[in-house]
Order: sequence, then structure tokens, then C-alpha cells
Amino acid sequence: MSIDSNSSQPPNPEQNLQPDDFDNSSNTDLIPNDLATQQALAAISSLQSPQNTAVLLKARSTVKPLASQTISVKPRALLLIVVAIATTVVGIAINHWIVGILGTVITLLLSLAVIWPWLQELQKEWFSAQEQALVVGLLGIIVAIAGLVKYSGLSNYLVTVGRKINWEASGTLAEWFGALGQILIAIIAVYIAWRQYIISKDLTIQQNLLTVQQNIITQQQTIDSYFQGISDLVLDEEGLLEDWPQERLLAEGRTAAILSSVDGSGKAKILRFLSRSKLLTPLKRDRLLGRAILDGTGGYCEDRLHGVRVIDLGVMLAGADLSGTDLRWTDLSEANLVRANLRECDLVKANLSRCILYEADLSKADLNSTCLFYGSVETASPRSRNNPPNYKTGEYTGAVVENTDLSGVQRLSEANRYYCCAWGGENTRSTIPGGCEGIPNKLGR
Repeated sequence: MSIDSNSSQPPNPEQNLQPDDFDNSSNTDLIPNDLATQQALAAISSLQSPQNTAVLLKARSTVKPLASQTISVKPRALLLIVVAIATTVVGIAINHWIVGILGTVITLLLSLAVIWPWLQELQKEWFSAQEQALVVGLLGIIVAIAGLVKYSGLSNYLVTVGRKINWEASGTLAEWFGALGQILIAIIAVYIAWRQYIISKDLTIQQNLLTVQQNIITQQQTIDSYFQGISDLVLDEEGLLEDWPQERLLAEGRTAAILSSVDGSGKAKILRFLSRSKLLTPLKRDRLLGRAILDGTGGYCEDRLHGVRVIDLGVMLAGADLSGTDLRWTDLSEANLVRANLRECDLVKANLSRCILYEADLSKADLNSTCLFYGSVETASPRSRNNPPNYKTGEYTGAVVENTDLSGVQRLSEANRYYCCAWGGENTRSTIPGGCEGIPNKLGR
């Protein structure tokens, strides 16, 4: 069986470009000259990322804005109310019940017509739709109970019992009303306490939202400072790409420190910056001065076998959570990603050769044109501690994919599928889309 080689050369960003390899997010790797503008744009980008959007949606406050509708009352309506009030007062003064009743009814109707819009706005402000439904439901229960008492014969029984009660011994009517008033006051106090709890909870949610936003901005400022520091070292006359190993060690120390203090989105930004800056790529160097050698076309020569990386990731990403991040075109070769969470990652054209993916989670990741090995798939094998890699045949150039979760991965090439089936072991083989029928298990031999 002959299967096309996965890759005989390292992924070249300048060749074989695919339309789906680009989107607006690719500009996040650039460093603007204006640091303040960069920080503002990066903060906005971070706030719009999928992870942070989920956090902000969960933290959205339930506080409703105050009603802004203006309630207008015509002067004619006010004049009619004054006339009705005067009529009521005159009826009471002359003790004429017809005039008094007429004035009272007109006053009541006109007053209700004036304050009704305000009562509607107040009701919308104080009660949500759920609370309104609750109030109506409770009112319905009370009316239903009253109807049952009325039409089930229970009312007659209560009247009979009431006649037998010695009301003088039970207390006066004023005492009953006093007890009822105390009960109402207690209910109102409970309602006020409940409203205060709701308002306090909403304020806490708002404070948590502000804290999340501040943390995002602070993290982006930290990343910007790291970018600026690394850029200063690289662009210095005697910078990291020259013969100064101490500066390379300092860069590795800075990188290890910041990767342990940012979230998955921040880690992805740092990895894209370092990869596109060729700081993670093994470069061919002058054996006397240690300086990187130019390739004559405006770049640096790569030397996968003997080259020196400016920053060696080593175990910085072991167990890291990079789920759902954009890692396209990144050079993660030889990185230790043991038990790393790469679920739903975009790994289009990423270089994972000689990468340790033992027990890593790559489920639902996009592996379109991802480099897992060099050379031919028939001769390619995972990295070895004792044997040097052969980038022509592919021996010992492959990633360690034992016990790796590949369930639901997208756009997995046939060459990569064959390699993962051959060198992944039983646990990995059981998760590969399409199965591994007919592909030998070389790891189990």
C-alpha cells in the first residue's frame, strides 16, 4: 500500500495558501507602533473572543432600566378633577348625598384615568414578567378559595360557627384588624428584604463582570509588555538571533513565566507571535559565532537536525489548556504537550512533528494539513530518546500519539490517519474517525 507523504519539508507560510487558512484574527500577531492603540484594540478583541463572550453572557445583569416614558396630563383633565373634588366637598358640606356621590364617582374615575399610566410604568419597573405571573397566580388562588368557600356550603357552616363564638371573649374588631395589619406589615417587610437581596445579587454580578473585564485588559497589557520586551531583544544590535545565549535564556525564562500566568487565549497569542517571528524554529547557525545564517531570500535558514531555537518551549505547555484556540501555522515541533487540552483547536498547517501528545485531547480539532511527521508514512516513526531523527525517510520524526483522543477530528488526511492508527496504540485507534481497519498496529508489536 502506498500513501502520500505527510510532509517532506517544514510548513512554509508563503506556499500552498488555502482560502480557509485566513480570517480577520490573523492580524493579532502584529505589533503596532503605537502601544496604547495596540492595547485598546487587543482588549476589544479579547472581550469579543468566544471564551470571554461566554463569561460575559453568564455575568449579564438582570437589573431592568428605569422607565423613560414621559406621562403627560392635559390641563383640561386637571380642571375636571378640581371641579369634581369641589363638587364632592360641596355635597359633603350641604349633606346632599346625590351631589356627594356624583362628585365622588367622577373624582375617582378621573383620578384613576390620570394615574393609570404611571401605575403601569411603576408595575413594569417593580415587577418582572415572571413576578407579574406569580402575583396573578396567587390572586387566582385566593379568588378560587373564596369561590370554593362560597359555593361549597362552607360559608354557611362558618356563619353558624361564627354565631356561636363569643366575640367579646375573642376580642374586639379593632384587635382583629390590628393583628391583620401586623401580618401585612410582616409580609411587606419580607418583600422588601427579598427585593434588597435581588438588588444586592445584581450588584455582585455587575462587580464580577467589571472584574472579568479588568482582568482581560490587565492580561492583554501584560502580553503587550512581553511582546515589546522580546522585540527589543530580537531587534537589538546584539540580539537574540546573534551569538548571545544568555539573552536566549532570559527570553525562555520570560516565556515560561508568562505562559503560566495567562489563560488559553493568551497562550495562543503568545505562541502565534513567537512562531511567526521564527523564534520557535530551529535555525541554522554559524558554528564559530553562533549567529543565524540567512538563506539569501530575505529569511533565515532552517536546520531541523542541528539548528538552535531562540526559544525552546520544552515542557512549558505540558498539561496546558488550549481548547478552542487558534494555533494555525504555529511551529510546536518537539514541544512537550503531555495531557494538554487541544479540544476544538484550529491546527491548520501547524507543525507537530516530534511533539509529545501522550494522553492529549485533540477531539474535534481541525487537523487540515497538520504536520505530524516528515518523509514517507510507511517509514515514519515517533521520536526516540536514543536515535536521531532522519528527515528524509521520516524515521523518528513523528509525534508521539499514544493514548491521544482524536474523536471527531476534522479534515484528517489519509497519511495522518494511517500514522495515528499505526503508532497510536489501541486507545488512540478506537477514537480515530473512519476507523483503522487494514492498518497495522505498529506500536503493539
